[in-house]
Amino acid sequence: MKKVLFATTALIATASVAAAEVKFSGYGRFGIAYKEDRTGTVPNIDTTTTPPTVGTATVATDNTILVSRFRLNIDGTAETDGGVEFSARVRLQADENANTGEANSAGLNGARFSVIYGGLRVDAGNVAGSFDNLANYYGTEIGLELFAGQYSGVDYNFLAYSSTGSGSNAVFFQYAVGDFSFGASYDQATFAVNGVPQDGDRWDISATYAFNNITAALAYGQTKASVNSSSTKESLTVFTLGAEFGNFTGSLFVADDDVVNAARNGTAYGVSGAYTVGSATTLQFVYGDGSADDDNQQYGIGAIYDLGGGVTLRGGVGRSKRGQGTSVTQADFGAQFNF
Repeated sequence: MKKVLFATTALIATASVAAAEVKFSGYGRFGIAYKEDRTGTVPNIDTTTTPPTVGTATVATDNTILVSRFRLNIDGTAETDGGVEFSARVRLQADENANTGEANSAGLNGARFSVIYGGLRVDAGNVAGSFDNLANYYGTEIGLELFAGQYSGVDYNFLAYSSTGSGSNAVFFQYAVGDFSFGASYDQATFAVNGVPQDGDRWDISATYAFNNITAALAYGQTKASVNSSSTKESLTVFTLGAEFGNFTGSLFVADDDVVNAARNGTAYGVSGAYTVGSATTLQFVYGDGSADDDNQQYGIGAIYDLGGGVTLRGGVGRSKRGQGTSVTQADFGAQFNF
């Protein structure tokens, strides 16, 4: 009888292990980056006080620095007998300080929890909202650090997944059927007015349709809050169109950016693409801008060379300018390996 009980217990334990698993994935990258007139915040000793006090100061730093990132995704998954998948993810990430080039310590971010069944997916916790998940929102970003994108003219603060912080404690819903998919998210965005905490409702919805080699997507979102008995609302509408033609992939981006800052309130637009030359080289380009006086303009070109085994050499060069400010040249080059 003991042998039967032992065998039954072992079988149950084995079945449990088979239905649940933990996976590790991610990438590493390192290289050099140049940014014109780079500045950074450094410790500052004020000797004019007694005793001297330690604060911070913004100073010019090296234009060329070492850049790096290590990202490790930890995914735990379990599946019920009925085929419902439950999963959770945390991310361990270490980046350099982009202002000074000094190394930062790695840290875990906030957890994301998911329930998936068929075409239905529900995320809770540190989640990406409809814009962050929208097809072709980011298009082709250039450089080892992805420092330029077609979305540069957008100033609305939408719900996004946080790789290094706790993120927003939010809910995201997505349902896919055939060539259509629909998404929606909701969270309470907390901010301060004159040091007093304020809560605002933030939500967004999206719809995507894929046909042949073309994908069209539309999303709308808004944040609404009450400040001193008056209502404040910001909103964003985005339309993207992506296509693949042989070795070429491209995307168009148009957005209506309605934010409180009138100097950044207007239409954002952009275009990006990539073309594969031969079997190992991909050439990239990107342009993003907006109609508002203080929108951020970005444009540049990049290249990726595939060494095989998940290892690539990549880099880019481009310029960015906020409003009527001075254009800043930026460039980088390095290696990335996926695991």
